[in-house]
Amino acid sequence: MIGLAALARLSSLLALANVVSAANSTIKWGPCTEKYTSSIPIDCGRHVVPLDHTEPESSPKISLDMVRVPALSKPAKGSIFLNFGGPGLEAKQTLVLLGSVLQALSGGRYNLIAFDPRGTGKTIPFTCYDGTFLTQSLLADPINLSGQDEVAQGKLWTRGTIVANICAEKHNVTGTMIGTPSVARDIVSAAEALGEDGLVRYWGFSYGTTLGATLVSMFPDKVDKVILDGVQNPHEYYNEYADFEEWTQSDQVFSGIFKACAANPGICSLARPGKSAADLERSVWELLERLRTRPVAVGTLVFDDNVLRNIVAQALYTTTSWKNLTDIIDMLMTDNVNERAILETVGGPSLVSVDDLQATVNKTMAVPMALAGIHCLDRAARPGTYEKLRPSLRRLFKTSRIMGGAGSQTSVVCAQWKLEPKERYTGDFNVRPRRPVLIIGNTYDGHTPIASAHNVSAGFKDSVVLEVNGYGHTSINLPSLCSLKTLSSYWLNGTLPKPGTVCAVDSPPFSNVTWLDVILRSTGKGKRSLQAKRWEQPVALKPWKMS
Repeated sequence: MIGLAALARLSSLLALANVVSAANSTIKWGPCTEKYTSSIPIDCGRHVVPLDHTEPESSPKISLDMVRVPALSKPAKGSIFLNFGGPGLEAKQTLVLLGSVLQALSGGRYNLIAFDPRGTGKTIPFTCYDGTFLTQSLLADPINLSGQDEVAQGKLWTRGTIVANICAEKHNVTGTMIGTPSVARDIVSAAEALGEDGLVRYWGFSYGTTLGATLVSMFPDKVDKVILDGVQNPHEYYNEYADFEEWTQSDQVFSGIFKACAANPGICSLARPGKSAADLERSVWELLERLRTRPVAVGTLVFDDNVLRNIVAQALYTTTSWKNLTDIIDMLMTDNVNERAILETVGGPSLVSVDDLQATVNKTMAVPMALAGIHCLDRAARPGTYEKLRPSLRRLFKTSRIMGGAGSQTSVVCAQWKLEPKERYTGDFNVRPRRPVLIIGNTYDGHTPIASAHNVSAGFKDSVVLEVNGYGHTSINLPSLCSLKTLSSYWLNGTLPKPGTVCAVDSPPFSNVTWLDVILRSTGKGKRSLQAKRWEQPVALKPWKMS
């Protein structure tokens, strides 16, 4: 999940104003019936769309429950729809948590709107397993992220067979209508219902960039300002056996952890006198190999290389987690394990009954199942046999030593997917939208490399790529005054940065600088902020994978 709850206090620094809905809007906004933890004003509305956009007149209808963070000043310049990735991540709660920083980045003049896309949250939720079977499956044979041998890959393929078969049986109707083009049509329909100018303003992160690229390509004349941040390669997403490009910088970011550690010996507990970054990284690979054959008991947890790889995978999203990761690695290397610290990192609530276990499993699998349902439905390339997919699995492991296993998990399911979409995007992402798109990529992103940003920009006429010079997934995880000024200028005035612009970050690894510090600095209150008690750090945006 994404957490910037403390940044909600930004509202106390700015004058809040209620925004009056357009008189001809068919969406009625009012108090939210769902519970949200927010210290900024929010309201909720509902919009009805056809379940099947290919037969809108005869199709049953579904409701899109939306959350809105009203503009800080009125009249509002319009509304921006947001999607935070996955596919499968619930958007409404994420918007509430990130509302304050997003208001600052957009200049405070827009309403911010999110709804849980099809297959997620309460919008046609996509869950295939019955609870008992899933619990037994997860406990009996967890997936191994490092398993690239024939035995491990064979088991993974068979797990994919089970998932594909069960999902086809359970969702043979609605499971064909949760694809990305359907969500793009939902957004266009909702924008028209707002009663503004009928144009779509959109802000997408991670998978949300694939949704955004699809939206722009399907409706180039209906989109206004669009930002795509942390860009997936949509060509691979739809048309390849795997998302190869997604992992091309993962090992580079992994190495960056140890470069930052060696440069900050007073903060990073893993740093050693006379040891270079390369020495530290080599020792971690040795630790992973030792844990593979001789796991460590941490309470009731069997801490093996797979557990550590999962912790590393989360650390690739944001440098704010690097200290915790290196602390854990140091504990394992020195045989001085803090059981509580490790178990808190691994996560999971306290379980006292079978019902608790079932609820935890269901919650844990909600996003991965939605990801499979949406991504596999969208993907046209389905090899169907293990023999045809095997070269792609080898390529994934060659692409990234640390994350190749993560990429293979979705691929084995999608390769065997049986459901066909009512609509699939088959274009080439080569259009001239009515306004140029702003595309953002971090210099070092372990999940969506900046090469993908340039790939998408090449097809969208007059678009510009903004590079943010730091480590992490999406610019939201890299507080930067330059980014703040550039994004707000685009939203407020339509001003694009010059091609080749690179923004410096104000939050280097192992620092405590937050978005609140940057925002206060932009208002001339930076000194007071930097001397004050630190606010909660952002938690990463995550393009979830099957786990």
